[in-house]
Amino acid sequence: MSRAFVFPGQGAQTIGMGRALAEAYPQARAIFDEVDDALGEKLSTLIWDGESDQLTLTANAQPALMATSMAAMRALEVEGVAITDAAYVAGHSLGEYSALAASGALSVADAARLLRIRGAAMQEAVPVGEGAMAALLGLDFAAASAVAQDAAQGDVCQAANDNDPAQVVVSGHKAAVERAVTLAKERGARRAMLLPVSAPFHCALMQPAAEAMEAALADVTLRAPMVPLVANVRAEAVQDAGEIRALLVAQVTGSVRWRESVMWMARQGVTSFWEIGAGKALSGMIRRIAREAETRNFATPEDVAALRA
Repeated sequence: MSRAFVFPGQGAQTIGMGRALAEAYPQARAIFDEVDDALGEKLSTLIWDGESDQLTLTANAQPALMATSMAAMRALEVEGVAITDAAYVAGHSLGEYSALAASGALSVADAARLLRIRGAAMQEAVPVGEGAMAALLGLDFAAASAVAQDAAQGDVCQAANDNDPAQVVVSGHKAAVERAVTLAKERGARRAMLLPVSAPFHCALMQPAAEAMEAALADVTLRAPMVPLVANVRAEAVQDAGEIRALLVAQVTGSVRWRESVMWMARQGVTSFWEIGAGKALSGMIRRIAREAETRNFATPEDVAALRA
């Protein structure tokens, strides 16, 4: 049975995530210590005992989710699961950095610092209130893309996340995204609603953040991953470090092609997807994309211990 390890993106964060892993596995605890050291602050205190609105801030949520995924990965390694047990790794948006850290392409410390920069740059790219994102449910990618295009009217409005066959997220200027919500309902969307996000991710408005990431990535050692990465913007496997570096820059303004990525892995024979880290959002999407696939979640010591049973 061929399996892929997948790593969650923003929105999966919750106060307390990873704490039980850190208490049960010293190797998981060491990840949070390493991230705290890399950032020069106690992000772990915010993750476990902080306020939800502070954790939700993009600059905090991104390194926090990576830390939680890597803590789960270390716990799995203690139980005898190696990264090379996966045929592929993939992550949703920031999860791509978790996938690269898990597969040895990036150090945990560098991933934490890059995600802090990425989160801050994405937040600062567009003044608060000028951008928005909306989920369109019940329209496929082609229909949602057409809605975004027609709603733009000179503003930016793009299909940002192709999550599953019936969920596409659009991103751009607030007025254009609001027009897209109205238009989507007129064109048969089951639901269309604005999302509680702090910035319009994965659209052309993020160009300043893409430039910040290009500069930040130029200073970091990026190795070829031990397991091929199915990249968000390519929806197929890449293993060349230089290519991955360029794709991480393109990813900031490009669409997250999650549906196509999962379909591509399924066509390569992947039958089992392990979601490593907080939440279960990716597993839900995967079940709607590849209906025959098995999904498993690893966020707690109980999830990891179940492997022994």
